[in-house]
Amino acid sequence: MSNGPAAPTYQSGKNSVAPQGDVAPDALRVAALQFLGGLATELSTGKVNLPCFPDIVLRIRKALEDPKNTPAQTVKIVGAEPRLAARLLQTANSAAFNPTGRPITELRTAITRLGHQLVQSATMAFAVQHMRDEVSLRSIAESLSQLWKESISVGLICQVVARRTSVTPDEAFLTGLLHGIGRLYIMVRAVDKIAQLGNPSEFDIMIDGWNASIGKAVLENWEFADPLCEAVANQRDYDRPLVEQPDLSDILIVSRVLGDALRMPAPREIDMQGIAAFQSIGLSAQDCEEMLAEAEEQLRSLQEALGC
Repeated sequence: MSNGPAAPTYQSGKNSVAPQGDVAPDALRVAALQFLGGLATELSTGKVNLPCFPDIVLRIRKALEDPKNTPAQTVKIVGAEPRLAARLLQTANSAAFNPTGRPITELRTAITRLGHQLVQSATMAFAVQHMRDEVSLRSIAESLSQLWKESISVGLICQVVARRTSVTPDEAFLTGLLHGIGRLYIMVRAVDKIAQLGNPSEFDIMIDGWNASIGKAVLENWEFADPLCEAVANQRDYDRPLVEQPDLSDILIVSRVLGDALRMPAPREIDMQGIAAFQSIGLSAQDCEEMLAEAEEQLRSLQEALGC
């Protein structure tokens, strides 16, 4: 543990949240710390400034959360964005969400089949694709693509893991898909400042440290449910104690570890040692191997549907 001064914190909801990780402040560039601290302070005031992020994402979210909203109204909003409509149809027809293989051709049927959580997931996929195509973000397009591939993998693993708990698989999928929103937020905001923020590899380590806290603040400002926001904040909390009823946080912690393993060549090593979330869910090494095989089987179809 560092003996240097405490890492900066910011207010997220009712709590003061610090970046995760034991990164010594005196080893970091002052400009980078000021930049990250500025983002945190800005978010604590309720301001989310994500350039090139299409407003359709929040419009869809607002519509789906409105109890007076009808399926016809949702179809109308989605239909105004033909590329989004195509993305929803692709997602509804992917192996992960259409195990019968019966083709879906109508947008309304696709929206009904997917449900609110997965419609939001597909809309987020559309938004990331839009951002990757932006000229102003061209320098980080490859990084955005890599982040999105990892997010889809973790989302799919979350879905598989959730089936062994009382948590809804669709909610778990959305949580996994959004677990890297803090990294995306920092990357996009830093795109024109990279040269001022020191060594790229050092800054990347700093992003890892701030990802969970910044992500939680972004999602809180977008009014996502508390369990989802908390799970994003807790995603690397390997010291989280054993619980009787595993929740989204446990699912995301496990899924991030399994996601890391999925990117390794076989034979994979899954480091479960000291991570109570595996015990909370009741997972053995064999269980983990089986879940990875299941996720891997569906991954290519889902990545194609969600734009990888």
